[in-house]
Amino acid sequence: MFDHHPSRGIQRHRELVHGLLALILGLFLLGGGANLGISKSVVDLWGGMLSIPEYPAALLRSLFLEWQARSQDRLVLEDELVRLREENAKLRLLEANLANEKILSELVTGMREARVMLRAPMSWWNEVRIDVGKLENVKEGMPVFHHGYLAGRISSVSRLSSWAEILTSPSLLIPVVVQETRELGVVMGNGEGGVLLKYIPAGRGERTGMRLATALIGEQIPPGLPIGKIAEELEKTPDGYVTYRVEPGADFSRFYSISLEAMP
Repeated sequence: MFDHHPSRGIQRHRELVHGLLALILGLFLLGGGANLGISKSVVDLWGGMLSIPEYPAALLRSLFLEWQARSQDRLVLEDELVRLREENAKLRLLEANLANEKILSELVTGMREARVMLRAPMSWWNEVRIDVGKLENVKEGMPVFHHGYLAGRISSVSRLSSWAEILTSPSLLIPVVVQETRELGVVMGNGEGGVLLKYIPAGRGERTGMRLATALIGEQIPPGLPIGKIAEELEKTPDGYVTYRVEPGADFSRFYSISLEAMP
């Protein structure tokens, strides 16, 4: 039985036309293969057509490789920056230690000893009475030292004796500078034998072991006098500051004598 359906006849006609066109194109390409110029043109045209759908993928690959290279460079720079910061901190610590040794040497050379005569139980951690006064040119506000470190300052003077308020007193506030970071704070006592460092901004790294020295207080207590070092962090305040415990250079538990600057 013959198939006289018109749609199938049209489909066979189309298939025949497509086959002839493919044959003609193949013969054309085969014949043009001998002509190098035509072959190159066809290849270039075909390559250009194929590059269009590949372009987004190639662009993404190029961008990814560029981002990867930049990320690697950034990591290298960050590592180098960390290394330089660590070296800088070590150099600042070495510089601070050398400065402290020089100041201590100068202080010891120009000091005179004074004996602690009285340390009342009710004000044990606040003040002491010493055996020098106006006759030895002692004046209010003068710094007093123990083992070469600032221990307090003269609070009152009589003819033969003086009172010195010491760092463990909560009423004695000493502006200080952290030598390695140049941050300013205040040292004060807790009234129980401890010394605290207050008003240091939080969130700026570890400070344990850093050294403290006086900031500019006045004419009688110059800046740079060594006090001690930061021992540990105690608490953070709601207003963004940190309180530290200070390890003073002066030994307030064995406080039998102090040193003062020698006056002519």
